[in-house]
Amino acid sequence: MKKLLLEADRCLLCKNPRCKNNCPISTEIPEVIQMFKENKIMEAGKVLFDNNPLSSVCAIVCPHEDQCKGNCIRGIKSEPVSFCEIEEYISNEYLYNLKFEDIEKKDESIAIIGAGPAGITLSIILARRGYKVTLFDAHEKIGGVLRYGIPEYRLPNSIIDRYEEILIGLGVKIRPNTLIGPVITLDKLFFDGYKAVFIGTGVWNPKTLNIKGESLGNVHYAIDYLKSPNVYKLGKKVAVIGAGNVAMDAARVAKRNGAEEVYILYRKGFENMPCTKFELEEAKEDGIKFELFKAPIELTEDGVKYIETKNEITEDGRVNTVTLEGTEGVFECDSIIIAVSQSPRKNIVANTTGLETNKWGLLLTDEKGHTTRKGVFASGDVVTGANTVVHAVAYAKVVADSIEEYCLSARAEK
Repeated sequence: MKKLLLEADRCLLCKNPRCKNNCPISTEIPEVIQMFKENKIMEAGKVLFDNNPLSSVCAIVCPHEDQCKGNCIRGIKSEPVSFCEIEEYISNEYLYNLKFEDIEKKDESIAIIGAGPAGITLSIILARRGYKVTLFDAHEKIGGVLRYGIPEYRLPNSIIDRYEEILIGLGVKIRPNTLIGPVITLDKLFFDGYKAVFIGTGVWNPKTLNIKGESLGNVHYAIDYLKSPNVYKLGKKVAVIGAGNVAMDAARVAKRNGAEEVYILYRKGFENMPCTKFELEEAKEDGIKFELFKAPIELTEDGVKYIETKNEITEDGRVNTVTLEGTEGVFECDSIIIAVSQSPRKNIVANTTGLETNKWGLLLTDEKGHTTRKGVFASGDVVTGANTVVHAVAYAKVVADSIEEYCLSARAEK
């Protein structure tokens, strides 16, 4: 607490705060810091929670270096203010002491499909407004990517369990292990009386490399591995193909679960990696090694066949990565983990009519979350592709208003 107060004292409480302006959900950072300095912890927590129900999560997993922390005016000449640490403390204090008064229920029932960041956010907002909410998820526990995609060492499951308690306290009905689409269809949901349906099913299909060997027994996809890493026997030496945050997570988890050597194989250099600088530095500290400028061309039981690459600058200033003929080699390893992004599953789209997707299989919506089917809304990764938690929350707030407008309009037409 003392350390955090010293950090709060470093804040200049800017009139035009760049930290807030570069936060995707416009967190009232100077206001919250001032409350914190005045020991108004619960008041500050309420400001954070009302603006961002997942503030406890975002304080931990947001790419702060690109948002609040990376735009702090203090950071120009010295260390930026680490608001995320202050936010985590305040948000947890509020979250674990939060109690809601009884809320008068409205007539409308809303079906929320997918208990990830978007679904949890929407469920909390709509339940607080009095709507009867049922939250469906294909997994046995809520959280989506928060529980099954982000490692426990980064985001403790106890926080997600607390959100489940809050949802239940708000009267949200949770149906785990329920895959919407093949058996319970959208038509069935509307037939059973749901006024609106929200789809926030995320992106759980791993993207492939489209090279030979991806079905071999020593090859795994990161999104699958991170769900239950303890069941995998990876051996002593592991190669992770990819350099995003998911790749770093998979590499660090593999190291924590007994692999002696873990390597990131990437076809470009450090400066081109899509992961955050923080994730990269953390991976290095964990002893993850890097094999750069190597593009995989085949996966084998002995390891990864690759060809070396280099970056070339085009006339218009863009960077192209090209392969170098005659530089093929084999990176020997016991197991291979592929981490090159994800795409949505088609369980719902394949079993309904009226829902349109783009060429990547992502649901088409307008800026307010309306899909191409009346009464069906969507947001989060299933619309945008893999994105940050805070973006999912921000978009879910917009969709919550859209669903309420839709319900009020339908009520007025009766």
